[in-house]
Amino acid sequence: MIGRIFQSPVALGIIVIGALLVLANTLVIVPETRQGVVVRFGEPVRIVNRYQAGQEFGQTGAGLVPKIPFAEQLVWIDKRILDVEMEQQQVLSTDQLRLQVDAFARFRITDPLRMFIAAGNEARVADELRPILGSALRNELGKRPFAALLSPERGQVMDNIKTGLNRVARQYGAEIVDVRIKRADLPDGTPLESAYQRMRTAREQEARTIKAQGAKQAQIIRAEADASAARTYAESFGKDADFYDFYRAMKSYETTFRRGQEGDPTSSFVLSPDNQYLRQFQGR
Repeated sequence: MIGRIFQSPVALGIIVIGALLVLANTLVIVPETRQGVVVRFGEPVRIVNRYQAGQEFGQTGAGLVPKIPFAEQLVWIDKRILDVEMEQQQVLSTDQLRLQVDAFARFRITDPLRMFIAAGNEARVADELRPILGSALRNELGKRPFAALLSPERGQVMDNIKTGLNRVARQYGAEIVDVRIKRADLPDGTPLESAYQRMRTAREQEARTIKAQGAKQAQIIRAEADASAARTYAESFGKDADFYDFYRAMKSYETTFRRGQEGDPTSSFVLSPDNQYLRQFQGR
């Protein structure tokens, strides 16, 4: 009878097709970018190609993986970093500014078994994290003024949000990789113009303060220099009276014979060579 089966093309074709179906349901190709939960009659039994931190590409459990045909199925879970896009939120800062904030988070499934039990798929995890991200963002930004988003303090804000979000993500077998604010704008209209005016006023006041401090320092430096010069002159004049007479004469010449600027009237002097006023030009 077996011989007649192999002699029949129809029977042989059915056998070949059945063998291919059994083989196709026995061996599964697992890609590098995915991890899988093997489910037997609805119950998870093992994990294939599980994510491991620091694992090198090509050294994972990817490739051909056997399973019991028709009794076991493979539920695919992405190993790559996934995004959670948050809907635009309105946040009230401590300086009573209403901000329109647009943010996102990135996460990775690190415990596929827990994720399968708690959520079932990655999309459900993202749906669960989205409102938590919005709540954490409002709570954290509500403790700080608007200027904190423009300073290095913004990094600390992101770290706090990431820590709070991670506590929830672990319940779904996920790990938060990063949290970022894409935009944080004031609403258009009067609030925006008022904020700009306050910022301009603050910067102008800061500029006036800096200018006043600079003028004060300049006066102090000028006074110290004048005092030092006066001490030097006094010491010199006290040591040599003739030098003092020479110095006073030179200052007088400088004032008397100074060249007039453009538009200023000029004067002419007619003096005899032996005039006492010009005695310093005669030498000693």
